[in-house]
Amino acid sequence: MFERLDRLPPDPILGLMAAFRADADPHKVDLGVGVYRNDQGETPILQAVRQAEQAMLGRQTTKTYVAPAGNPGFNQALERFVLGDEHSALTAGRVRTVQAPGGCGALRLGAELIRAASPESVVYVSTPTWANHVPLLSGCGLKLERYPYFDPATGGVKFEAMLEALERLPARAVVLLHASCHNPTGADLSEAQWRELLGLFKRRGLLPFIDIAYQGLGTGVVEDAFGIRLFCAELPEVTIAVSCSKNFGLYRERTGALHVINETSATADAVLTQLVRIARSIYSMPPDHGAAIVHEILASENLRKVWADEVAVMRKRIQGLRHEAVRHLQLTCPHRDFGFIERQRGMFSYLGVNVEQVRELRTRHHVYMTDDSRINIAGLRRENLEYFAQAVAQVLTAR
Repeated sequence: MFERLDRLPPDPILGLMAAFRADADPHKVDLGVGVYRNDQGETPILQAVRQAEQAMLGRQTTKTYVAPAGNPGFNQALERFVLGDEHSALTAGRVRTVQAPGGCGALRLGAELIRAASPESVVYVSTPTWANHVPLLSGCGLKLERYPYFDPATGGVKFEAMLEALERLPARAVVLLHASCHNPTGADLSEAQWRELLGLFKRRGLLPFIDIAYQGLGTGVVEDAFGIRLFCAELPEVTIAVSCSKNFGLYRERTGALHVINETSATADAVLTQLVRIARSIYSMPPDHGAAIVHEILASENLRKVWADEVAVMRKRIQGLRHEAVRHLQLTCPHRDFGFIERQRGMFSYLGVNVEQVRELRTRHHVYMTDDSRINIAGLRRENLEYFAQAVAQVLTAR
């Protein structure tokens, strides 16, 4: 049977990781893999996570399964974390949550729920969007289409074109939105644009499917959830995929959740039964370790403050690197404007060079990024900023 299968090319990100590891050049720079790194180039375990893990393990008496819906304490704590403690959707009993194996698992659960409710649904994703959105959402049989989003000329959002495209969508169309720290561009909607978008969603009867993977790493914990909190207060239905990989540093623990906001509490109960059945059919039970850690942090005033301080350090480091990257690029590339990098938010930006230049940066200068020129800002360090800027200048000059 299996001899009929063709060998597939490696995943672009995984292939990039392997190429970087095999590169022996001492000046190599990894801007491809989407993980946070500190000034030493490490992806650290947060102190809040260490303390929470020790406390949690000290009390743990069993490793038996959690329920298909996951850790209830984690689910409730994450609802309040994302929506805010007194959000109207919570007080009205309109929210139901299922823990998922990371943000990827949450996205797939949401896609399966949409397919169960409306198999003919089309999901509209931004141009561009995170590469894994496509297989995660389309893998269950949903059709995907695109709407305009990023403007390469300004490094910002092509908002009027986005509005025009969404205005033409049929009622009940599903629109995938990035809550903050847009991956791969770093170009975020402003609060005013979120408000304008809300009016369109109400008028057209669209279903927002919002991905929030970087809460706290853009502008702030509250600010990064602005669009979600606004939409959930004003719309009858919202689906939210949450990841704790970046902001809690729990990459390998695969910790996430799917929140579904419903029109009524009764509908919410029905949705939860559907989600539990979907989860049971895919992976049966979610992993608990990461969820228990997040619950421990969010339930403790002391640990939550430790975590908030650590996230603030991460956020300020990224913002500082954006500023320094622009400063160095202005010195080496004075005829090209890279100011958009400083205006963007989160870990990612498009550098704005073509595929040939990306590959030249990789082969000649050992600077690694994906072929679309997405760079992970957190992969930069004080010691490699000048080298990075000079490499970019040499590649641009060689055009």
